[in-house]
Formats: sequence, structure tokens, C-alpha cells
Amino acid sequence: MSTATLKPADSPTPIPRAPMPPAFVEIDRLNFFYGDKQALFDITLGIPEKQVTALIGPSGCGKTTLLRCLNRMNDLVDVARIGSGEIRIDDINIYDPRVDVIELRKRVGMVFQKSNPFPKSIYENIAYGLRLHGIKQKSQLDEIVEKSLRGAALWDEVKDRLHDSGLGLSGGQQQRLCIARTIAVEPDVILMDEPCSALDPLATAKVEDLIQELKARFTIVIVTHNMQQAARVSDYTAFFYLGKLIEFQSTRDIFTNPKNPQTEAYVSGRFG
Repeated sequence: MSTATLKPADSPTPIPRAPMPPAFVEIDRLNFFYGDKQALFDITLGIPEKQVTALIGPSGCGKTTLLRCLNRMNDLVDVARIGSGEIRIDDINIYDPRVDVIELRKRVGMVFQKSNPFPKSIYENIAYGLRLHGIKQKSQLDEIVEKSLRGAALWDEVKDRLHDSGLGLSGGQQQRLCIARTIAVEPDVILMDEPCSALDPLATAKVEDLIQELKARFTIVIVTHNMQQAARVSDYTAFFYLGKLIEFQSTRDIFTNPKNPQTEAYVSGRFG
């Protein structure tokens, strides 16, 4: 008679989880307030380099607040403040008083929910920021404008009308123009705040394809309410609820093998 021990039926073999890579952006015990109201509670999160990390959760859970902390956009809100904690990018505390915020926002670019091209030509939408950073030579500007538009998968669509207004482009093209403007200054990190929420399905697909190409060069953090989009474009996903980080795993694990019941309920559509 065999002496092998049978495994109980209620003890399935655990599904192995993907290992977490080293973090490029490190958020360490961050507590954030708008006046007396606390918006983020003790957030600790490591965002991997040259991967796409999605921030998901119901409205008002702190996703966009956290995103705006990463390039100090919240500095523009009078009552916003960090209570405690740090955010380090490439081992530099970005809230150190010695940090140049303009330089930080060059390293950490942002693409907003609603496309916001400048009321200038397509060419000047990209060249304007380059000039602010000291690039004046026309041949160099021409080269970077073309490279950036190619990088945003827009060059072939606009190369014959570079001096037409960027406001004359379609919504999807305007959003890709804003992405081209962002990547022109070669940031380390690109933040995207629901970049497809105002786009039709075809334009959304183009931006999603672009995100997959850009992650070879940039670390990308995207806020999205669209669970299918998070599953399609991201490598890692962080789920937030009421200002707290509930779970952070590979996107595959978040959607197929979440650890937390709240995460499972949200990604399966039972709340939120």
C-alpha cells in the first residue's frame, strides 16, 4: 500500500506571483493633506523603471492626488501639503527644498485627461518648450520636433502641415501631440491622468499602442478608471480605496489572483 500523503482538497497549489523589479520611483510612508482633510494615508509604493504602472480605484480614492505628487503639481494648490513621508526619484527626494521644481517637471512630464495643446502651430507646440530649456538652433529644433512626432506616432499624419494650428487636429491627434511635447525634453517619467477618457475607441487604441512603444524609453504611470485599459496597457497595477493603497502587484496577479477581497470586488465590477 502506498505511503504517499494525499494533499487535502481545500489546499490548492498556490499560483506563483511575479517578482517585483527594483523601484525607480519610491514613495515612502506618504501622508498628504488638503487643508485639514487627509487625502493619502501612509502610502508606500515602488514604481519600476521602464514599465507601465496603472493606478486604479473608485473616484476620490487618491489616484490623481498621488500622480500629481510625483511632479509636485500639487504645489500649485494653496492648501495642499505633505504631512510626512518622502518621494524619491532615482534616489533623490523630490520634496527636498534644494530641488529645482522646473527641472523636476522636465524629468517628470505629464499628459492630462483633456488634451491641452498650446494655441500655436504643431511645430511650435514642441519647439516652444525646447527653447525654454535652452535649445535655439533651428536644425536641432527641426530634428527633435520630427523625432518627437515620430515617437508619438503622429509624424506621418502632420508632416505636411507643421505650421498649422495644433488646435485644428482631432482629439486623438491633439492628445498624441501633447505626448510628443512631453517626450521632446526626454523625461525619465511620464505621468498620464486618464489620457484616453475623452477619446473615441480608435483614438484610444492608437494611444494605448503608443504607450506600449514608449515604455522601452520611459517609466510610465497612468491613472485610469477603465479596468480593461489597465489590463491591456500596464505591467503593474496599484489599487487604491479611500486614500489607502490596498494592493500592488503585477497586473496579471491583480486581475487573476488578487490577495485582497476589496481588490477582487473592484476589478470584478462588484463595486466602484
